[in-house]
Amino acid sequence: MSHILHRQFVHSYPVAVAGDGPYVIDAKGQRYLDASGGAAVSCLGHSHKSVVEAIKAQLDRLPYTHSGFFTNEPAEALAEHLVTRAPEGLGKVYFLSGGSEANETALKLARSYWVEKGEPQRVHFISRRQSYHGNTLATLSIGGNRGRRAVYEPLLMPSTQIAPCYPYREKWPEEQDLDYGLRAADELEAAIRRLGPETVIGFVAETVVGATAGALAPVPGYLKRIREICDRYGVLLILDEVMSGMGRTGYLFACAEDGISPDLLTCAKGLGAGYQPIGACLISGEIVETLAGGSGSFQHGFTYIGHPTACAGGLAVQHAIEREGLLERVRTQGAALRAALEARFGNHRYIGDIRGRGLFLALELVEDRASKAPFDPQYKLHARVKAEAMARGLMCYPSGGTADGVRGDHVLLAPPFIISDGQIEELVEKLAAALDAAFPAAA
Repeated sequence: MSHILHRQFVHSYPVAVAGDGPYVIDAKGQRYLDASGGAAVSCLGHSHKSVVEAIKAQLDRLPYTHSGFFTNEPAEALAEHLVTRAPEGLGKVYFLSGGSEANETALKLARSYWVEKGEPQRVHFISRRQSYHGNTLATLSIGGNRGRRAVYEPLLMPSTQIAPCYPYREKWPEEQDLDYGLRAADELEAAIRRLGPETVIGFVAETVVGATAGALAPVPGYLKRIREICDRYGVLLILDEVMSGMGRTGYLFACAEDGISPDLLTCAKGLGAGYQPIGACLISGEIVETLAGGSGSFQHGFTYIGHPTACAGGLAVQHAIEREGLLERVRTQGAALRAALEARFGNHRYIGDIRGRGLFLALELVEDRASKAPFDPQYKLHARVKAEAMARGLMCYPSGGTADGVRGDHVLLAPPFIISDGQIEELVEKLAAALDAAFPAAA
């Protein structure tokens, strides 16, 4: 009997014992093609030699120091690597142990900025429905994942949420993408005016929405209008790239494809590729200068910020991405996977939408394509898909509540950047078999 408190108490989990490129191997010898990177984490697969060697070498030199006493070489080098490639204006980095901590840090930095500027009345964050920003109480408060929030609702701080950029469900018939994007973005202006611009700290959004709604990419012009609105009303723009960043969409920073720079940007999963727990918050020069010219400090911290071994692993991952030309590979293999999904599922009666960017793609499952009606949530289609896929040696990331927080199912795909053409074929074949087995028998 396991003494671990697992996520699902009655579920029996296979024991993972080894990794081989994009495969995870369990104690019985079963191989699983990791088509989701765990949770969009394992961008280099599970056995990248140079990353493992870099971590071992750092352990031999210095496993850990506390940031209250020292900085360290791997953290300084990784920060320089990120800042020199970051969107314009982001000049400092704060290293954490994961995405929730990174987003918590961004919220506190944003609040601290306005206090230091003499505007303590700014207390409101605006975010979006069908979003996810982490599992701390603060990040759950701004998140729009109804299922994850439900039990903790009485403990959460108030937040204001607007619609996501969700063209499959919210674009009007005959409406062009550009017009829809401007209409969706203008909800932010309405919310700011309703709250009072002088009370708003910032707007928080995933550049490409991850697990809650399944690879929802912004339509052209949406994020540029969002940036314009934030500038017009003096509101900070905080972009969450915990899932979509670090190459997942084919760009090191996903917002580069949209041609904008945020005031704060978070990343995590692909930063360390799962080889070490690490996240980061990148901060604009304006925010840093304001804090430096005021109190000169940031009242926030965790035990493992700037962890030398984690930063050494993260730096090795980023070097591998550049050395092996993996950003371009994400774009080419992402296009190949998208084409394979379109060919196999484009006319499937229960696949309503295929979407995403790079190797960050999703299928939205619907009971009726014409009306876009989801399956009955009581059926728990997403859970059935996951179980059927695992039984066939495929790891994917299905979730429920896609459409509105209660109804709807999707399957998120985020395979390692090293996925081959043959493994794309394997992914699609196994996914097709899992979907066929998971759909209701009456269907």
